[in-house]
Amino acid sequence: MSLLATKPVERIIAEAQETGEHTLKRALTGLDLTFLGVGAIIGTGIFVLTGQAAAKHAGPAVIVSMILAGIVSALAAFCYAEFASTVPISGSAYAYGYATLGEFVAWIIGWDLILEYAFGAATVAVGWSGYVVSFLRDFGVEFPVMFRAAPGTEFVHLPAAIAAQLNEAKTIAVDPGWNIVNDALKAELTKIGHSISHFPVEKSVFNLPGFLIAVFVTLLLVKGIKESANFNTAIVIVKTSVVVLFIVAGIGFINTENFTPFIPPQRVDSLGNPIFGAFGWSGVLTGAAVIFFAYIGFDAVSTAAQEAKNPQRDMPIGILGSLAICTVLYVLVSFVMVGVVSYTQLNVPAPIAEAINAARIRAEGTFFESILSAMPFIIKLGAVVGLSSTMVVMVMGQPRIFYSMSKDGLLPEWAAKVHPKFRTPYVTTIITGAIVAIMAGFVRIDILGELVSIGTLFAFVIVSLGVIIMRYTHPDVERPFKVPLSPAFPILSALASAYLMNGLPLDTWMRLILWMSVGMVIYFAYSYKHSHLAFLSSEEAKVKIPEGKVPVSPIVGVILLIALTFWQFAFTNQPAMQRIVETSIRLFLWLTLGVMVYFLTYGRKQLTSYARDQRVALYGLIASLVNLAVWIGVAYWFWEHYAELHGGIR
Repeated sequence: MSLLATKPVERIIAEAQETGEHTLKRALTGLDLTFLGVGAIIGTGIFVLTGQAAAKHAGPAVIVSMILAGIVSALAAFCYAEFASTVPISGSAYAYGYATLGEFVAWIIGWDLILEYAFGAATVAVGWSGYVVSFLRDFGVEFPVMFRAAPGTEFVHLPAAIAAQLNEAKTIAVDPGWNIVNDALKAELTKIGHSISHFPVEKSVFNLPGFLIAVFVTLLLVKGIKESANFNTAIVIVKTSVVVLFIVAGIGFINTENFTPFIPPQRVDSLGNPIFGAFGWSGVLTGAAVIFFAYIGFDAVSTAAQEAKNPQRDMPIGILGSLAICTVLYVLVSFVMVGVVSYTQLNVPAPIAEAINAARIRAEGTFFESILSAMPFIIKLGAVVGLSSTMVVMVMGQPRIFYSMSKDGLLPEWAAKVHPKFRTPYVTTIITGAIVAIMAGFVRIDILGELVSIGTLFAFVIVSLGVIIMRYTHPDVERPFKVPLSPAFPILSALASAYLMNGLPLDTWMRLILWMSVGMVIYFAYSYKHSHLAFLSSEEAKVKIPEGKVPVSPIVGVILLIALTFWQFAFTNQPAMQRIVETSIRLFLWLTLGVMVYFLTYGRKQLTSYARDQRVALYGLIASLVNLAVWIGVAYWFWEHYAELHGGIR
C-alpha cells in the first residue's frame, strides 16, 4: 500500500549530507541553535498570550498552566531530540513522520505544521503590533485606530479625567486616549456611573504594524540564515535582560489579593451548566493549551538541522537547552504578572505593559515611582525587539518544511529553489511571509493562538508515537541521543500532549479537522502522483519488513489516548448533547491516528510497493472530497447550534 510507504532513513541521511550551491548552507553551532530556541520561546507566551490565558481561562492559576505546558514540552522535547540527532534534515516532524509513519501521515503532519509556524508567526506579529502602538504612544504618537488591530476590534477614547478616576481604584490601568474595550473596562466604567456608549468608539479594519513586521522579517530571512541567526542572538540577549528586569522590578509590588481566588469558579450558562474552559480546573487546562504554543521554539530548532554544522551533537543541545532556560523564566513572569495586576484586565495585546502600568500607579508618591515610570519604555522596547526575533524563528521554520516537502515531490519543484547567492529557500520564504502578513492584518490573536496550539500538540503526539515505531522499523540506525525509558516515556509524552489538546475549545478542533480535510484533497489531487518515492532505485525500493515481535506499545498508546478522551468528556456534568459532540469529534481524530498506527505495526507486511497506483489517487480524491463535504456540513451544524452547546454564548 503506497500510502504507507516510508522514506528510507538511509536516503534521508544521504540528503542531509549533500553539499553544493543548491543545498542549504551549514553555518549554525550549538550556541546558535540554543539562541534560536530561546528567541522563539521567549516571545509571544510571555509578552502576549500569558495575559490572554489568565483573563479568559485560568485566572491567577495561569502559573499552573505554565508549569503544565512546560512539563508537556519537556516530554516532547526528548522525543524531538532523538529524531533530530538520528534524522538530521530540515522538515522537523514532517521528516520524522516520513521516516516512520509513512507518506500520507507525513503529508498530514506537514500540512498541520503550517498551522504551527505560519499562523504562529502571525500571532507574534499581532502581539508585536500591540506593543508598537503602546510604545509610540509614549512618544506622543497616536497610531490611527483604523489600522491598529484586526477588523472589528473595538477601541474607546477615554478623557484624562475619566482615566485618572479609573486608575484611582487600582483595579485596572488605562491610559488617556484610546483603549481596547474589554469586560474589565466595562465593569469599572459602570462602577463610576459611565458606560462605553458615553465615549467615542471606533473599530479597526486592518493591523498595519503586524503586516509590516511580517514583510521585514521575510526580507531578512531571504538574505541569509547566518545573518538572521546573528540578528536573533543580539535580540535574545536584549529581551532576556528585559524579562529579568520585569521580574525584579515587579515582584516588590505584588498584591496578594490578586491571587484570590487562585482558581476562579467555573462559569456556568443560563441553565446552570458549567462552561468548559471558562475558569475552574478546565480553565487551567485550556490556559495551558493556549499558551503551549509559546513553547514551540525547540521544535523550530529542529527545522534548521540541515544548516547545523554538527547536527547529531548540536540539535539535542539546542532543543533541550533552550527549553530549560525559558521554562523557568515563563513561570516567574506569570507569577509576577498576575500578582501585580488583576487577571481580569489582562485580555489585551500588551499584558506586561499593563502590569507595569498598574505597579507604577500603585507606587505613586514612593521612591520607586520614578524607577517604574521608566519601566514601561524599557519593557515595551524589549517586547518590540524581542517579538521580532520570535518571528524570525517562526518564519524561518515554515519555508524549510515546504523545502523538504518539495524535495520529496509532494509540492511543486519550484518550492525547493535555493537562492544562488544567499543559499536560502527564498521562494517559499516569500510565500510564507505573504501568508503571515495577510493573517496578521486580518485575524484576531485569540483565534490564531488556539490554532497554533492545536497544530503543535497534534504534531507532538505523532512524533512521540513515532519514536517507538522507528525503534521497531529501524533498530540498527545510529542514535546519538536516545529517549530514556522507552516506550513508557514516549507514550507519556503523547498522553500529555493529547491532554492539553483535548482542553482546547471545540471550535478550534473543528478548524483543525477542516484544515486537515483540505490537506487530504491536495494530497490525492497532486502530491500522491508526484511523490519521488515512485522513482526510487530497485535497491532502495526493496521493502524491508522488520524482524522480531511487533511492538504492542504504539497501539496501547492510541488506546490510552481514546480512554483519556472518554475520561475528560464522556462522564462530565455537561448536557448530554454537548458531551456527545465534545467526545465524538475528538475521538474521530484519535481513531484515525490509530488506524494508521495499526497498519504501520501489525499491518506493515501490506506495504509491498512504492509504485503509484492511479486507482488509489482517484478513489482517494473522491473519498477526501466526500470527507471534506461531510465536515463542512458538521461545521455548519456546529455553528448553527453554537449558542445551544455553549450556554447561549455566541
